[in-house]
Amino acid sequence: MTAEEFVAGLDADNQRRLRDLEPDATLTPEIDGPLNVPNLLKVALKNEIEATEIAARWLVATDDVQVKLALARQVGDEAKHYRLIAERLRALGVDASGLDPLSTGFGPLFKYLDGLTTTVERVAAGQFTREAIAVVKNRQFIEFCERVGDRDTAALYRDTIEPDERYHHELGRRLLLRLADTPESQAAAAAAARRTLELADELQKKALATAGIHHAPGC
Repeated sequence: MTAEEFVAGLDADNQRRLRDLEPDATLTPEIDGPLNVPNLLKVALKNEIEATEIAARWLVATDDVQVKLALARQVGDEAKHYRLIAERLRALGVDASGLDPLSTGFGPLFKYLDGLTTTVERVAAGQFTREAIAVVKNRQFIEFCERVGDRDTAALYRDTIEPDERYHHELGRRLLLRLADTPESQAAAAAAARRTLELADELQKKALATAGIHHAPGC
């Protein structure tokens, strides 16, 4: 099939799987303590620092200039999200400067992504699929914040963080249209996207209360 047909089909498959990610089942077991905005934002810090690092690792590992530029944009955005979330935590009375989101190590999704070896797999799993997951989780988090009356945190995600994640996903789409142009590259991309969604689904269904958290806001 053409690259256009493949990417459209992959997107449709991803969206079908993403509809199964229910917000309450996902958010509740991922925090250490009560289900509230500050605790969820602490989880988001880990997601943001992992997203920053995996994009940085891939940036230096590829010779494709367009991929480098896309990943450079993502590194900057994810680091910006970390700083904004830390500032929001301070406004909520939590000193984020003393937090170490990676104190317990990287999570299983990060480890899977870090083990991918081809650019088409990385783009399909990271920017195209993981960022699509981030859009869904951020939307759920925005609804949660509005439900508990935290309009400032909801606005941070709605106006800044979610648009960035949507842009990263769109960058992934554009890159896949160029990279996924053979049966072999399409098979590799589809497998990487599928495994990324499987890991997200497993983390939710098994309610893994571990350091490997990837469904909270700020993915």
